[in-house]
Amino acid sequence: MWLAFALSTVAVALAAANPHAKRAAIDDCLKAAKVPVDAKNSADWNVDVHTYNQRLLYTPAAIVVPTTVEHIQAAVSCAAKVGVKVNPKSGGHSYASFGLGGENGHLVVQLDRMDQVTLDPVTQIATVQPGARLGHVATLLYKQGKRAFSHGTCPGVGVSGHSLHGGFGFSSHTHGLALDWIAGATVVLANATVVNASETENQDLFWALRGSGSNFGIVASFRFKTFAAPSLVTTFEVNLAWNDASAIVGGWGRLQDWLKADMPEELNMRVLGNGYQTQLQGLYYGNSSTLKTAAQPLLDKLNSTLSNVKEFGWMEAFGNYAYSQEIDITRPYKQGETFYSKSLVTSALPANVLKNVADYWVKKARSNRRSWYIIIDMFGGANSAITKVPANATSFAYRDPERNLFLYEFYDTAFGTYPADGFDFLNGWVKTFTDGLDTTQWGMYINYADPLLNRTEAQNVYYRQNLPRLKQVKKQFDPTEVFYYPQGVEPAKP
Repeated sequence: MWLAFALSTVAVALAAANPHAKRAAIDDCLKAAKVPVDAKNSADWNVDVHTYNQRLLYTPAAIVVPTTVEHIQAAVSCAAKVGVKVNPKSGGHSYASFGLGGENGHLVVQLDRMDQVTLDPVTQIATVQPGARLGHVATLLYKQGKRAFSHGTCPGVGVSGHSLHGGFGFSSHTHGLALDWIAGATVVLANATVVNASETENQDLFWALRGSGSNFGIVASFRFKTFAAPSLVTTFEVNLAWNDASAIVGGWGRLQDWLKADMPEELNMRVLGNGYQTQLQGLYYGNSSTLKTAAQPLLDKLNSTLSNVKEFGWMEAFGNYAYSQEIDITRPYKQGETFYSKSLVTSALPANVLKNVADYWVKKARSNRRSWYIIIDMFGGANSAITKVPANATSFAYRDPERNLFLYEFYDTAFGTYPADGFDFLNGWVKTFTDGLDTTQWGMYINYADPLLNRTEAQNVYYRQNLPRLKQVKKQFDPTEVFYYPQGVEPAKP
């Protein structure tokens, strides 16, 4: 027995010093623990190693494909023993490929074999496994009880990463973020134990999970509150004549004044701009007649009219903005693009910032020929469900109705190799915003992760005032950083 222990200790020591030895050691440990794995370069491996951002490809040390909580525990235990970092991968949509670790050599816990969704007909709480995708969750909740919770529009996005870091969508102004609907979670920790987190159990962990969840463990099961899916909602567009910088400045200024105080809670809306058009797109909780009444004050300010107004049932409305022929998406899944993306969360923009942003939009964005877009989500304001949640209720940093008015996504796609000047294009545009704002007026959103940020920058802009407490929770639950990616929360120093 002593000899076996000594040999095991030597093997672990060798693995810590040699990547090839680590791979061999993790393979041996997983095999002994009977954890299901993808054979390297098999068809399953090739599906599971796929990442949405094809600009950022990484090779894991191993890919495990659990079907039980015990499989997840054993995988985490093996990784901790060998010294391999661990990353859960749910949908694989991380813009920085953090589901694969954001670098080579990690243990990937591919969760998409665990995608069951079960609605309790009495409590209306949904138990959702971590590998389910949003379209699958929405479909099954509606089939089982015509229920829903607030989340994004892309049906292929995994429920885990989306909801643990925010989860904004076309119901968020009315119903809040996806993380606001998490009632509890079953979590595998870095020491391979399993705990429940909720308002009454492991409250610090529960607070941290809702905003920065991938740093503290692997959620093996979610419990989501739900609401009754409305029988009728209305989608719409408003074409904006933002043809020059002065039109952008004037229109944006009137829009943000209206959003701050007057945008109805039932209205959800964004600006979508690209190289050939700018328009408002939205979803209203009500019929087309009441939409017209609710939107008319804004339309008067913008000298615009509603267009493409359509009344839908709940699931049909999901499909309208899904940009996908398929909604109930499960495995296998290999969608992807080559792109770079950035994010912002800002207050209302002062006149000088609006001018600089608009000038860049007209002179730099519209003059390049790549496939780019900007989304400006109506995020905060006096009537937003997001900013009605107390600032200290979750670790999500952006709850102030005035300082957190807009959420932005900047997105630039390439066909083939991403061009070197693409990074400067988006970084330059974001700089026109941040140069005129102080750090209380802007931040960034990790669900649109920017892998070019260093770790210190990333932690600060994603978590702002909540970072010190997050570091303390990381120290408590994962002091050796078993769960790690290049922009992850660092444990507080002793």
